[in-house]
Amino acid sequence: MNGLMKEITMSKKHSDKLGTQPISKLLIQQAVPASIGILVMSLNILVDSIFVGNWIGPLAIAAINVVLPISFFIAAIGMAIGIGGSSVLSRALGEEKYGKAIRVFGNQIALTLLITLTFAFCGLWFTDALVENFGGRGAIFDLAKQYYTIVLYGVPILALSMMGNTVIRAEGKPKFAMIAMIIPSATNLFLDYFLINVLDWGMIGAGWASTMSYLFCFLYICYFFVFKSELKLKLHYLKFDFKIVREIGALGSITLARQGVISVVYLILNNIMVDLEGEWAVACYAIVSRLLMFALFPITGITQGFLPIAGYNYGAQKFKRVREIINKAILYASIVGVFILGILYLFPEFIAKLFLGTPSSNAQQLINKKVLEEVPRAIQYVFIASPIIAVQLIGSAYFQAIGKAMPAFLLSLSKQGFFLIPLLLILPKFYGILGVWIAFPISDLLATLVTALFLNREIKKHLIPKILKA
Repeated sequence: MNGLMKEITMSKKHSDKLGTQPISKLLIQQAVPASIGILVMSLNILVDSIFVGNWIGPLAIAAINVVLPISFFIAAIGMAIGIGGSSVLSRALGEEKYGKAIRVFGNQIALTLLITLTFAFCGLWFTDALVENFGGRGAIFDLAKQYYTIVLYGVPILALSMMGNTVIRAEGKPKFAMIAMIIPSATNLFLDYFLINVLDWGMIGAGWASTMSYLFCFLYICYFFVFKSELKLKLHYLKFDFKIVREIGALGSITLARQGVISVVYLILNNIMVDLEGEWAVACYAIVSRLLMFALFPITGITQGFLPIAGYNYGAQKFKRVREIINKAILYASIVGVFILGILYLFPEFIAKLFLGTPSSNAQQLINKKVLEEVPRAIQYVFIASPIIAVQLIGSAYFQAIGKAMPAFLLSLSKQGFFLIPLLLILPKFYGILGVWIAFPISDLLATLVTALFLNREIKKHLIPKILKA
């Protein structure tokens, strides 16, 4: 009992700042480390693709793009459990229910282990069918299979790391979360160079570099929860509490659905590209998808920084602060979106050339030429709506932060699920590969309009009356 009271006192000391410090300062404190962590992780994916493209070839980038949605979905389970549970955990801290916060964390670990190990086993059992159906056909198949088999061994470890990272941020310790994201990125880049370039292991080296980097991240997160965390976990907290599991599931399904739909988008696009133009078109989409992960990192960081602040203050019934964090998060993220768009529009050709090395054959030379012609055009279409996506990201995150699972679920699915996928199935039939690129900004615009309507109604109908009542 004394130990629990000590944990409660420590948790209160560290988390109270979410409800007392100025919003702008808090948002910077939360968003900057999150952005840096995402930057490093995204830069890792970007540079990893550049290394693979230069040292193995553009088809190797396409092969990784085939594998990515499969491994990404399993890893996203950990992210979903982490974000869903952290929403519950943040509100529990705001309400000073610290015992519940610890139970939530224990259930997050147990759920992540159970689900991801099951999915990883099934993924390995059906390797050939999955790789082929996700677009790994022709010259891409063998490269994709080599990478996939190795990476899938490490995906449950990655899922646990992603889950733990969100809990670290929910505790109000974003710097530790940032370090946890930097570690796998730095180790992966070093291992990429050593295993691919020095040892000449090709795709096998790329796979082991990724898997080993997940392990280093996991070890650091274990260190944090043993020595630095306020959530001192005991074995009995791993026992499922089905009320908590339902709450985690309801909110975590939002993130899982969003990430799952992204995997479906990869599946659809890889197959569309192969059918439209062949393997080189998959390489073009692979480069664009890496840029989507990398270029928007500051907006994603602001969204992640927004979640614990909004959740804590809503739980603490500080509704004026909740409205302030909504407004400032959208404003800051929109300004960043304008800056991102300007950079991408200035240097599209330079960006495309980064991914391509000196061709070693006539066939590779032809592929490089086609990729260099197509990627700059794709960048200009795909990213044109960057300044407005802050509304859809912050809007859906707000509903998640306050525990309203259904609107958060629907808004999270709006871009990819309700708009992008139907557009991808229709537009390429009329406009070819151009139809793929223009589907992205149209879906961004439609999703932003829908989210703005939902968010505005929620603020007027529920948040403002609570502010006036207080």
